[in-house]
Amino acid sequence: MIDTPQIDFTKVGVIGWPISHSRSPMIHNYWISKHDLRGTYTRLPIDPANDFKTEIAKLIEQNYQGANVTIPHKEAAFAVADELDAMAARLGAVNLLTFSAGTIHGRNTDGYGFMAHLKTVADPIYFNIALKQKPVCVLGAGGATRAILAALAEHGVGEIHLCNRTRERAEEIAHLGVPSNVTVFNWDDRDQAVEGCGLLVNTTSLGMADGLALDIGLAGLADEAIVYDIIYTPLETELLKQAKSRGLKAVGGLGMLLHQAVPAFEAWFGVRPEVTDALYELVLADLEIPK
Repeated sequence: MIDTPQIDFTKVGVIGWPISHSRSPMIHNYWISKHDLRGTYTRLPIDPANDFKTEIAKLIEQNYQGANVTIPHKEAAFAVADELDAMAARLGAVNLLTFSAGTIHGRNTDGYGFMAHLKTVADPIYFNIALKQKPVCVLGAGGATRAILAALAEHGVGEIHLCNRTRERAEEIAHLGVPSNVTVFNWDDRDQAVEGCGLLVNTTSLGMADGLALDIGLAGLADEAIVYDIIYTPLETELLKQAKSRGLKAVGGLGMLLHQAVPAFEAWFGVRPEVTDALYELVLADLEIPK
């Protein structure tokens, strides 16, 4: 453990490599200003070639009180934490560090961000009842996938269909101790994986601007299903356009980014911020994404 000095100005930031693209400073500094708080949030580039624990010690010496953590450091952040919340311990990955009283606390808020956003866009009956009664199909097998699987299981979803371009990778993350019935499908069987599902979540990079498209049929989804794409550039992917054409609710990933920041801000500043339309507009304008 590392001693942390007592100060009255909160310094936090986001760790990653590269990190110049991150909009987290915009989000957190907006809230700092809105709540008239003393603090600042900055980008903190850390080269993966450097010793992560040493770099964290430097931040603490510079009076930082914590940091968000993104690619490729989430597992390194997990390793350096003295204490972990249940979700971070389950996933083996940390995206939120808090330095307090000589202790490094690690949390994972990715799954929270997904579920919190889904709750704001879904009908309450769907979110609290229907979501748990039909299978959920998740595409992908990356870090965000793991967090979303765990969050869905924690919410009470009993059957999850997992489909990834590399089946072996999907099988690896299907055995994370998540208390749900996770069935792995071959990528070529993805149309069958959505059969009867009440929620489809795309966590792959397919559909991103200037990237490969996601080719999947949605005919098998339940009539009340929601299609959620964690991509937010473009704001409306071809998958979401396809969902709308079928009369399904289509949800983009910008809300997940904003909502996962809420518990981090609260942990550092003691104030729980709101994800408002004004914040959405601010980030959209910076991303130069048309409404």
